[in-house]
Amino acid sequence: MNWHVPQMPRRDEPPRGPAPPQQRAGPREPAFTLPGAVTAMIALLVLIHVARSMIGYNADIEVLMLFAFIPVRYVDTLVSLPGGIGADVWTFVTYALLHGGWTHLIMNVVWLVAFGAAVARRFGAVRFWVFSAAAAAGGAGLHLAMHFGEAVPVVGASAAIAGLMAAAARFVFDTGGPLGLAASRSVSAYRRPALSLMETFRNRRALVFILVFFGINLFIGVGGNAAGGVAIAWEAHLGGFITGLLAFKLFDPVPR
Repeated sequence: MNWHVPQMPRRDEPPRGPAPPQQRAGPREPAFTLPGAVTAMIALLVLIHVARSMIGYNADIEVLMLFAFIPVRYVDTLVSLPGGIGADVWTFVTYALLHGGWTHLIMNVVWLVAFGAAVARRFGAVRFWVFSAAAAAGGAGLHLAMHFGEAVPVVGASAAIAGLMAAAARFVFDTGGPLGLAASRSVSAYRRPALSLMETFRNRRALVFILVFFGINLFIGVGGNAAGGVAIAWEAHLGGFITGLLAFKLFDPVPR
């Protein structure tokens, strides 16, 4: 989630006849092996959080002012924040590298592992990183539209992760996709043409997934927008998810 911050014997001989059908589906990956891009992203998030915990309160406030997403930054007549025009641009992405605490970070890492791995296997490292940045920016954009002029910083990778969840919904729920029992760890499962956007909404499992995501976040926004006394930037979640749904086709390397 995004938070407002007020502050991993015997050797059998190979078969001599034709390989059984299940062995021709494509190579398989170890069940718990993460793609390098996901591992690198987790390592980066952890290193940044460790560094922030060591630099002291005042220096950390400076980091937040420079790299967190702060809607009031775009109201020049009211406030001037460090970083200037550059920070006006880079904070649309850099806020996703910061977290409000270890609990916040661990929760996002869990969701990143759950959904980011499938997208990274399909996209490859470069597309995965750029797509994540685009989803983070989309989340910040919707949050800005809903909270223009507010001075509360927003931090957290969950808008980017929401975009990855949306991207996963475009291909994991299809027949023969990564969620299929026989193909769950087959490389070919990640190379199947993805559902179109309309097909995604017609796929029952994908539709339920999308509706649950929107329902939870709208409930947070309407019913009680806080966790442990810290406000949740649910609008950023929705912005990242919508960006992921719409931008998936631009990044997907598998032709239809």
